[in-house]
Amino acid sequence: MSDSLRIEKDSLGEVRVPANALYGAQTQRAVENFPISGLKPWRAFIWSMAAIKRAAADVNQALGLLDEDKAEAISKAAAEVMDGKWEDQFVVDPFQAGAGTSHNMNVNEVIASRATQLLGGELGKNLVNPNDHVNMAQSTNDTIPTAIRLGCLWRLDELLNVVDGLAAALATKAKEFDHIVKSGRTHLQDAVPVRLGQEFGGYAKAVARDGERIRRAGDSLRRMPIGGTATGTGLNAHPEYHARMVKRLSEITGLELQTSDNLFESMQSLADAADFSASMRTLALTMIRIANDFRLLASGPSTGLDELRLPILQPGSSIMPGKVNPVMAEMTDMAMFHVIGCDTTVALAVQAGQLELNVMMPIIAHDLFEMMQVMIGSLRTFTEKCVVGLTANKEKAEGWLARNAIIITALNPLIGYQAGAALVKQALKDDRTVGEVAAEKATAGELKHVSEDREVSAEEIKKALGDLRKLTEGGIVK
Repeated sequence: MSDSLRIEKDSLGEVRVPANALYGAQTQRAVENFPISGLKPWRAFIWSMAAIKRAAADVNQALGLLDEDKAEAISKAAAEVMDGKWEDQFVVDPFQAGAGTSHNMNVNEVIASRATQLLGGELGKNLVNPNDHVNMAQSTNDTIPTAIRLGCLWRLDELLNVVDGLAAALATKAKEFDHIVKSGRTHLQDAVPVRLGQEFGGYAKAVARDGERIRRAGDSLRRMPIGGTATGTGLNAHPEYHARMVKRLSEITGLELQTSDNLFESMQSLADAADFSASMRTLALTMIRIANDFRLLASGPSTGLDELRLPILQPGSSIMPGKVNPVMAEMTDMAMFHVIGCDTTVALAVQAGQLELNVMMPIIAHDLFEMMQVMIGSLRTFTEKCVVGLTANKEKAEGWLARNAIIITALNPLIGYQAGAALVKQALKDDRTVGEVAAEKATAGELKHVSEDREVSAEEIKKALGDLRKLTEGGIVK
């Protein structure tokens, strides 16, 4: 045997493992069996599993089921993993055997080996057993769904802070841009005026509401299934184990956790994970809409709308000198497309559960943690490098509004819909403003009040259309 390898044994026989690896036979089998993507588990998945192993050692020792020395060594080793040590020892591909047994055993073996070292033992001669000691009173079937919930909750505040920061930045721009009256657009066609600040106020509120959806969905993840062991019955776990584990996990992680009112439901169903995933998908849909609006409003500048000016961050072409692109909005679109793809995977995996177990949990875990990573990184960058530095082109926005014949809508109470439509048609044909055409018609006595038997004066027309900001404030213009 090569000096760089050692022999480990599991229930299937001997396996050659890298000599210095903390993991053992079952992890090595998984590495050899699943050379799929080259991806490794997200830190949230490692951290959350280590938290479970640490809590289990403490609880089982307190219940008199685990030797104090072994329990302390396991707890200390698990704490090291939670702190980010031994990250290179977690090597199982996310696309692995169902339920997550390989990931669970990877964690069990690493912690068992490290605990053995802490007790003065040597690699390959474990004083702490991965199954009997580290995995005591546990099953893959209750640790993995618990870890999914813990891992999402671990980064929930970080995600919400980023979402809140984006909403706040958009709200700041809403105030900054509130003096700019511009053309509204529906169907990408001219519509009645709005203020640029009103548009941004809508963006800010939409993001804030999506943040509330994520917060509510996150709260449903606080019910812990740990203690159900293999099928939800709690076989091989002390009757007090579930409640004690939830309490100890709360203490270790600093998270507000709850006991489950039905361990069978908490293990069979990953609907809470699907709900959380869907809340991120909803935010992704909002962000695509906002990013695309930014791209449209900043289009041009010479041949587009050019109402927004995005921060200039990098050259936009390898052949066209001076070209600048809306790179942060484009990045956000791509990131959100990826989030939506992950959500689709989560949805399909959640419905694939059968009877007492969902064997698709590894991909649910991986994609949820990936969604959070991509969402946090992209929204923070979009906020800092795009929204904060936005400026408005007031002249261009007001210039487009001056050419917008649809402001005639404000005259509906005076002249009616049909007369207004005729004025728009005439203004577009003559390439004049609708206000000019309407005043001319009124001066000639050609405009009648829609409900009163009288002519509409040019002064009434000028008054109704004289202050376009009033058209953004609702009500009937008089």
